[in-house]
Amino acid sequence: MQIQVMYRPSYSLAVVKLEPNEVIRVEAGAMVSMSPGVSLETKAQGGLLASLKRSVLGGESFFVNTYHAPAQGGEITLAPALPGDMVVHSLQNETLVVQSGSYVASSEGIDIDTKWGGAKTFFASEGLFMLKASGTGTLVLSSYGAIHEVNLAAGQSYTVDTGHLVAFTEGMGFNVRRVGGLKSTLFSGEGLVVDLSGPGRIFMQTRSQDAFLSWLLPKLPRSDSGGGRGLQVKLG
Repeated sequence: MQIQVMYRPSYSLAVVKLEPNEVIRVEAGAMVSMSPGVSLETKAQGGLLASLKRSVLGGESFFVNTYHAPAQGGEITLAPALPGDMVVHSLQNETLVVQSGSYVASSEGIDIDTKWGGAKTFFASEGLFMLKASGTGTLVLSSYGAIHEVNLAAGQSYTVDTGHLVAFTEGMGFNVRRVGGLKSTLFSGEGLVVDLSGPGRIFMQTRSQDAFLSWLLPKLPRSDSGGGRGLQVKLG
């Protein structure tokens, strides 16, 4: 498997060259194009209804799309939902803890565990949970904005806003906390941060979805129940 990331960092596209009969597992909705002969198999982990319920409610599983290359090999291109960068990371019998929205694809040798016990309590953001990518193989991650990487030595610590965290090495110490007191959390524009301690690697994104939504939502037109002008939607 050979992967080239193009058009980075704003609107990245991963071009994946598959060997004959090679397989790649891809997050639902990430496929942009593919060459003739590449076949798709979709499975819902835990059954269809259970998978839909967990996905919609921000739970622990999702649909898995597996693409199989034909005997002559093939190509598939991938892109995330949000504008930003993509990174190809090789795992060598190791594990990364990954923000669920940043997972794009992985090779057969990578196990994606969506049932990590710490996933539910790591972030306060509704619907956001963490995955564990383990094994030996290739992992493709995405970010909102560019990806910034920091390597920590043993005993070295670093603080990251949780909205900017993409992935970190399993085994790193971490502690999620508020920035300052309650007043700072409510009025500083900052929310939760995570203190990470090495050794290990951190992948961060230069933009935050939560920060963007906080800027955007107040600017959207709203209906005015008091009779004033506003956004009106007519159905039927």
